[in-house]
Amino acid sequence: MENQIKIIIMETNAYNQKLNRYDLNDRIVYTGFSSFKDAEECANKKGGTLVEVAFKDGNDNPEIVENEVGLLDKQLHFFVDAGEEYKFIHSSDPGFRKYADELQKIKAKQLQSPPDERYLANFEIENTEDPIVVLKNDHFESVTSRERSKYLKHAKVYEIGVSLSKS
Repeated sequence: MENQIKIIIMETNAYNQKLNRYDLNDRIVYTGFSSFKDAEECANKKGGTLVEVAFKDGNDNPEIVENEVGLLDKQLHFFVDAGEEYKFIHSSDPGFRKYADELQKIKAKQLQSPPDERYLANFEIENTEDPIVVLKNDHFESVTSRERSKYLKHAKVYEIGVSLSKS
């Protein structure tokens, strides 16, 4: 029987991180950790296990998968597979700094534009609290968030999760 989502709840943990809680048939799964270490600490505290969670259908439908991209082995907390053409670089990735200048240019341009253009530009960059740089053929394309990346470019989004048994 396939896992069905019953409830999606945003929770805030001890580090003031907003976590997603998915209430599946037989498990509760938390995602949204800002690092692998944070997920480990949560698993230890709650008595859960670390799992790889995939969002593959362009929606917020989590699926616990067996090491599809190796998040546990590589001790990563987030990865996006959008094919060879696109790369998604999370703010915690070492390569992100390379694109930080591009973000600053976008912000500076936004501040100089008329109010109506600023409103539209805000839609594109308002998610800088946990930014993801999107590259197309190794060239800067846009900035998005972890949550929105689930719906872009036919992406398969993988996150580290903490799984707890309901019983």
